[in-house]
Amino acid sequence: MKINIPKKVLFIINTLEKEAYEAYAVGGCIRDSIIGDTPKDWDICTSALPEQVKKCFKKYHVIETGLKHGTVTLMINRKPYEITTFRIDGDYSNNRHPDKVNFVRVLKDDLSRRDFTINSMAYNPTVGLVDYFNGVSDIKNRIIRCVGDANKRFQEDALRIMRAIRFASVLGFDIETETSNAIDVNKELLQNIAVERISVELNKLLTGINASKILLSFSSIIEEIIPELKPMIKFNENNPNIFNTWKHTIKSIQNIPEKVDLRLTMLLHDIRKPENNSTDGNKKHQQESSEAARKTLKRLKYDNKTIKMVKTLILYFDENIQPDNIHVKRWLFNIGEETFRKLLIVKRADITSQEEINNKELENLDVVSLVLAKIVEQNQCYSLNTLAINGKDLMDIGVPKGEEIGEILNQLLDLVINEKIKNDKQQLLKEAKKLSGVTP
Repeated sequence: MKINIPKKVLFIINTLEKEAYEAYAVGGCIRDSIIGDTPKDWDICTSALPEQVKKCFKKYHVIETGLKHGTVTLMINRKPYEITTFRIDGDYSNNRHPDKVNFVRVLKDDLSRRDFTINSMAYNPTVGLVDYFNGVSDIKNRIIRCVGDANKRFQEDALRIMRAIRFASVLGFDIETETSNAIDVNKELLQNIAVERISVELNKLLTGINASKILLSFSSIIEEIIPELKPMIKFNENNPNIFNTWKHTIKSIQNIPEKVDLRLTMLLHDIRKPENNSTDGNKKHQQESSEAARKTLKRLKYDNKTIKMVKTLILYFDENIQPDNIHVKRWLFNIGEETFRKLLIVKRADITSQEEINNKELENLDVVSLVLAKIVEQNQCYSLNTLAINGKDLMDIGVPKGEEIGEILNQLLDLVINEKIKNDKQQLLKEAKKLSGVTP
């Protein structure tokens, strides 16, 4: 099997080989090449020790990124290439990083410590593909399988649990039985992993092509990292005749575009539904789910922009949006165009994921979308930024600088949104004089 290696990677491998060291491209770049994807990064492993690597590339900038673990980063034309010495790992007392590593001279020893067979292949043009653990076969069979003892792999680094289900989601693979069993046995070790690392893997999982299947198959892992979801996952599970909340949630994730904020919204939009399941409690359910989602995402160290977006979308996802100009402009004023567009997407995903789909609600959304398109196309005014006058214009007609300017502008905007006056500068100034008491 031939793999096309970039010229710079070939240069690194050839340079090390000229000095009598072994060198290979290794890991994810080989996996992606075999699958047919373009690798984002190319990592190199070598029999050379870090100091020897530095000596081989003394004319280049070499960063000592992880000398303790045998890694240096070679900069070529401002692009980084990680070069790591063959190694075997010592004990993992924190279930994340080895306490120490031992450098070795044999490639197989290095590949045997890696997480999954699909990530444990190496390649150089002279030797060809090195695949001691049947990674190519597992790629062909679409299987995620640990290298060696699955329990040991996860106990060494519990983040591998999230990586396993993330790879299965992103690649559309299944997880083989022993690896799956080991995931369940060791899931509590995820409590030892930094939430920032968990969140990165969760984002990739949620936006994967196989996300819905993995979420359903590995609900216990989702409970482990987001215990706030446990009541929802268990809700109605004992009654197979009821389309339960978790299944609805998973279907809604499947029915929405693969964007992190949208999929987080669907994951969390019914988080408090078990506690608020009355037919007249929708608004309370939305409010409590919105706040619960905010707290959950904050605990998981998400950025403020994502938290705000998800919180807002959950707060309003079950609201009725009337399909007319005035109401749509009011929504645009309140939450902005980007958020409103995402709200329509969330509402559609929620409706189409119900046990019985309400076609009237879908038709209503279609009309709302047409109204929105017309408002945007005609550049209709729904915000202070698009109002035909500003604070300076008000001061020019004698309105004193201060809070009154903001109050008048908002009153004028309200009149424009409600289509009581046109967004015309002269009309607005005339109305502003009335509102301010300025003598014409």
